[in-house]
Amino acid sequence: MLKEKLSKTNWFIITLFCFMGGIAWNTENMYFNTFITNEIYADVSQAAIRGSMEATTAVARMVALSAIAAVVTTFIMGVLSDKLKNRKMFISVGYILWGIVTAMFGFITKENVANLFNLTDEAKILGYTVWFVILMDIVMTFMGSTSNDAAFQAWVTDITVPKQRPIVETVLSVVGTISSLAVTGVGSFAQAGTISYKLFFIILGAVVSLCGVLGLFLIKDPPRTLERNDNSSYWADLIYGFRPSVIKANARLYLALVSFCFAIVSFQVFYPYLLTYVQYVVIPDNGGIANILRPGVIITAVVVVILTLACIVTLLKLSTEKKGFCLVVGVSVMSLGFLLLSTSTGIYVILVSLLPVILGNALVNILFGAAVKDFIPEGKAGLFQGIRMIFSVLIPMVVGPVIGDMACQHDAQTIINEANVFIRRNFCAYRRQ
Repeated sequence: MLKEKLSKTNWFIITLFCFMGGIAWNTENMYFNTFITNEIYADVSQAAIRGSMEATTAVARMVALSAIAAVVTTFIMGVLSDKLKNRKMFISVGYILWGIVTAMFGFITKENVANLFNLTDEAKILGYTVWFVILMDIVMTFMGSTSNDAAFQAWVTDITVPKQRPIVETVLSVVGTISSLAVTGVGSFAQAGTISYKLFFIILGAVVSLCGVLGLFLIKDPPRTLERNDNSSYWADLIYGFRPSVIKANARLYLALVSFCFAIVSFQVFYPYLLTYVQYVVIPDNGGIANILRPGVIITAVVVVILTLACIVTLLKLSTEKKGFCLVVGVSVMSLGFLLLSTSTGIYVILVSLLPVILGNALVNILFGAAVKDFIPEGKAGLFQGIRMIFSVLIPMVVGPVIGDMACQHDAQTIINEANVFIRRNFCAYRRQ
């Protein structure tokens, strides 16, 4: 019987591994995209782009293939972690390797790829380099999905009971947001060229690997993991979540996953292109970074953050009694935020629009995340992690970026990089007339 209060050690593990996992995932989701745009496509002629692919198309393909890798990995490794009854090693060793692969991105350059494959044609060099980045991203995703999506999420499910999960999901969401801000803070220096992408990837990879080392000493597998009934075969467990009888018996779980999927698709339409959009559209439209960092903008940003946190806390308290109502509120305000964001690139409009977007997204992630964990049958957490990934990663990250890429191609703007060397066409950019 699990206690209704988590130990301090488990809270520390949840917080630490969520933060470091967020560091790695946000590095991949946010800065691999700018790495392709700012580094791989820097100083490249338009002829080379025509001979390979557009930057937005490269991003869309990377995101989609990464999502497929994440789901396949979670299925295979989630079930395996159940079979071996040892989530600790999957989490710890996975984080160590996850960090190492992240650091290796710092050594991917067009020059290194050209030397590796003995290439001289510019279009081939660009194409090979892009696909090398995508391949390495798939390898990184395998490590991250093994340790975080398959093992860590199942471990959290195993050590908690339904009463604890809204609080745990809130902590995971808040810590995830903090890790995103931390990555953005460090990554902005790489994006601006103050530090190299190589140093950026090495630093973040090192801290993620260090987290894995600590996990070897801190993490303990709970009784639910160690005492799991293990009579079925590995292959039977692999397809367990696809059985019609299982779907029928867990209808609420699958309904929650389908609903969650729609919410995440909306984010993946714009999220892979967000930082590039900010760099090449929002900042120039607002007179440069110095003009954005004026006191009025900073004060507005602080007010938005405070209001967002206050609203999230208030609604989460209410959600213990009225989860459905709070979920409807979350979806509604998130939709309103998206609508406002589409109307202008003005910095004040963007900041005000972020309030409902962040608030709604937080509520949706927290409440759906808790619901999914609640509806997973006890003792079968590892068997359903792959199913969860289909709806929370595979479908959104395949469908969303493709829609975003089509929008980028349709609403094309001409953008010249900082070196004035090549013209990037077909990038999604709202411009005031």
